[in-house]
This record gives sequence, structure tokens and C-alpha cells, in this order.
Amino acid sequence: MLNRLNEVNDVKVYSVSDSEFASYGRIVNGYDFSELAAYMELHTEIPEVGNIYHPSIAEMEKTAVCADVQRTLYGDLPIQVGYCNGRNTTYNGFEFHKGSEINIAVTDFMLVLGHRWEIDENNCFYVGNEKVFFVPKGTAIEMYQTTLHLSPCRTCDEGFKDIVILPRGTNTPLNEKERNADPESALLLQRNKWVIAHKDREPLVKQGAFTGLIGENKKLKY
Repeated sequence: MLNRLNEVNDVKVYSVSDSEFASYGRIVNGYDFSELAAYMELHTEIPEVGNIYHPSIAEMEKTAVCADVQRTLYGDLPIQVGYCNGRNTTYNGFEFHKGSEINIAVTDFMLVLGHRWEIDENNCFYVGNEKVFFVPKGTAIEMYQTTLHLSPCRTCDEGFKDIVILPRGTNTPLNEKERNADPESALLLQRNKWVIAHKDREPLVKQGAFTGLIGENKKLKY
């Protein structure tokens, strides 16, 4: 699959197993995520168009592995377990959180990643500074809070399924959104969610996301 992705795309596609991933995150081992994957297979669908994201699913959060993840990966801080399924193929923008994000690939998918320190003084990130990574089915990764990311990109016609674990409350509506003298405050879109959107990504722009992804809204092929 990785060879195929590199044949059809004009950007290099790395594997999360490559050393290039080290500054963005790590592969997580030592946890049995099979119960969560089974739930995803049985109870979630891939939409015909676009993506669907649910930040918190009670049934998923009741699994034994979630207690283990909260206790060890998050140092017993409250977490939420949800999912993102879809058919995305374009960059669209970036988000970041204060706290790591765990992604578990129920299907193969790609991730477009950047670093927070690559955002300039005008809150802009320039296309060309990102890297694209292939995440094989069954792989669990931790993305550090310094990693810019957004929705996965599919590697087949059917789309992708991704389990998403985050600090509780992330990606939920803010009680109030107020910009202050800190330039980063312009990027705050939801609770624990700072966003830079491409100007062509209409759904994010309509939500009030800052349009700071500069360059082509590239489409990844498969």
C-alpha cells in the first residue's frame, strides 16, 4: 500500500514506523484495542459524503482498555473516546490540542501533519512544511500536543474509520469564545481545539475558523 501511495502522489508518503514520525508522535503498544475495533466494525458507518465525528461514545468508554488508557497514557486524567469516519482526501487545515491525541486505525488511512512551531507570527502555516504519514490498519499512535493534524485521508474508495481518544471535553462547544491579546486566541474554535483552516474549506470557515493554511489545498490520491 505504501509503495502505491508514493507512486500516485506528488508528495512523499512516510509510514508512522519511519524515523520521520518521531517528532510528531509514536506508535503505542501494550494495549488491547480489539473490543473498541469490534464496536467500530459493528456499530459505526462511513458516510456517503464527507466525514462524521463523535467525540464521546459511552459504550466505547465502558471498555476495559479505556480505563487502562486513562490510568496510564493520561496519568489518570479524564478522557473521552469517540471516532471519526469518512471519505476525506484533502488537507483542509490543521488543529491542535493541549494534550496528546490517541488514534487507532480501524482501517488504513493517511494523516497530514505539521508542527506548532511552524506556525508563523501571523498564525499562518505554509503548504510544503507538512509531512504525510500512512497509518496501517490496527496501528495505535499517540500524536503529541505540538502536532498539527486534522481528519485522516482515505486510502480506498470505501473511506476510513478511526478511533479518537482525547482529554475529556475536547472538540465540544465553547461556553464563550473571546479573543484577547494572545495571537493564539484567534485560533481557538472549540474546547481545547485551536484551528487553522484553508480558505477553501467552507465548513470550517463557516464555523469561524481562522484561515491560515496558505497554499494549495492538496488532494491525496490512492
